[in-house]
Amino acid sequence: MDVTPLIWVITIAVTIAFFVYEFFAHVRTPHEPTIGESARWSIFYISLALLFGVGIGMVSGWTYGGEYFAGYLTEKALSIDNLFVFLIVMTGFAVPKIYQQKVLMIGIVIALILRGIFIAVGATLIENFSWIFYVFGALLLFLAYRQAFSNHESNPANGRFMTFVRRHLPVSEEYNNDRLTVVKNGKRFVTPMLLTIIAIGFIDLVFAVDSIPAIYGLTDQAYIVFTANAFALMGLRQLYFLIGGLLERLVYLAQGLAVILAFIGVKLVLHALHVNEVPFINNGEPMLWAPEIPIWFSLLFITATIAVATVASLLKTRKTASLPPTTGTTPIDKEHS
Repeated sequence: MDVTPLIWVITIAVTIAFFVYEFFAHVRTPHEPTIGESARWSIFYISLALLFGVGIGMVSGWTYGGEYFAGYLTEKALSIDNLFVFLIVMTGFAVPKIYQQKVLMIGIVIALILRGIFIAVGATLIENFSWIFYVFGALLLFLAYRQAFSNHESNPANGRFMTFVRRHLPVSEEYNNDRLTVVKNGKRFVTPMLLTIIAIGFIDLVFAVDSIPAIYGLTDQAYIVFTANAFALMGLRQLYFLIGGLLERLVYLAQGLAVILAFIGVKLVLHALHVNEVPFINNGEPMLWAPEIPIWFSLLFITATIAVATVASLLKTRKTASLPPTTGTTPIDKEHS
């Protein structure tokens, strides 16, 4: 795939322009987005991402187009998993809803910057060290195992990292509009708003460890990796408000993502064996018997896994919601208890 420096500059400039527009048009004035506003912008960004994939397919060939769509779907699914953790953080810090947009916006920008750094590092490693595929594959298999048994019940707001931050920063317990710091009695304190942003930034760093090796298992094109990540993060803020209630119903999302990460991990290990250059494995000779999984199968597998996880989750939660209460309390009693 031939991507000139000019195309890179234009792509990055347009991406920055979108986020600048988002800030001044939607985030600068604190408010809670309506369902209609969130739905319109979510549809816009998803449609834009799909059109971009079609453009890649028409200009560079459908092999690259397929790699983009597989990468975009994977990154979007992982981003939705991010939203679940963001929801826990927002609840843990009791962020007022009118200020949640600002926190999300800053968190998403931090995520894009961190992923950009990881993308550049990953591209350099892949270009110069073929053994990195073994490392990425093993990492994804480990992350798949961890993802399969994660329950998102622990609150990052009370985790070790945030305990360390609170120990070293003077913290005010009250929000002061959307300000990050406040002066009291001549002393400057950080507000819970800043703590929330720090927590989300740290979570972004952890999730980047999942997402970048995963998409490099689907394509070795840094441009596709960057644009798939950028489009997956665009519209994430609106999606948060659109499907906030639905997030709690996606009970099998973690398991679905675990299956996807494990699949990509196996794909990476097979590719590493196929192009092997590691001296102590098969005397440094490639193992041509290892199959290369085609991108069309990867795209089909990822799409099917996301669909099955979503449908199974909705069926499970609908069945649970239809069960009669077992505590003897009425729904109204439970609502007001």
